[in-house]
Amino acid sequence: MTKFSYLTVTHATEGLYKEKGSRFLSFCFPVANQEDIKVNLEKLRKKYYDARHHCYAWMLGSELTEYRANDDGEPNHSAGDPILGQIKSKGLTNVLIVVVRYFGGTKLGVGGLINAYRTAAEDALSKVEVIKKDLTEPVTIHYDYDQTADILRLVKEFDLPILSQDFGEQCTLCTEVKSAVRLRFSERVQLLKDTGINFSVNI
Repeated sequence: MTKFSYLTVTHATEGLYKEKGSRFLSFCFPVANQEDIKVNLEKLRKKYYDARHHCYAWMLGSELTEYRANDDGEPNHSAGDPILGQIKSKGLTNVLIVVVRYFGGTKLGVGGLINAYRTAAEDALSKVEVIKKDLTEPVTIHYDYDQTADILRLVKEFDLPILSQDFGEQCTLCTEVKSAVRLRFSERVQLLKDTGINFSVNI
């Protein structure tokens, strides 16, 4: 089934879980790409340099197929996977969750670790604001200046954001169209061309 939108978070949040002296500080960030993930991880590693573990999981892309879980020295699948599980359970993407652990002197066992990392991630996620974002496709429209009114009517009809405009003998307008209405938009463009309006659209 074709997807036209996805769920993500609006801002960073923090959470906390304590168990037998160990503290699990959790952080949730909205991210757009691998560079965002790297920057946020480096900031936390620098700030909490004395922590034993910085475990994390992230999800990118509308198809929910690009993700990673990292145990950072904890037993395999005891940290990253429980964190990732919380992201998946809410159907979120473009999100990074990091859980920083300060060891309290008592081992929790694999089951205890799974619960601790899952609960810490859940606490950070409980404070997020989830929003639905529409998938869009970039559009560039080239037209003659005297056709500006016709083009702006098209922009208004499909509620297209004007990202940039260049006025001249040959004008250019950069925008984006929601994937959900791309077909209808293309049909409307063809209809306008059929009526004699001379312009080009690159999608």
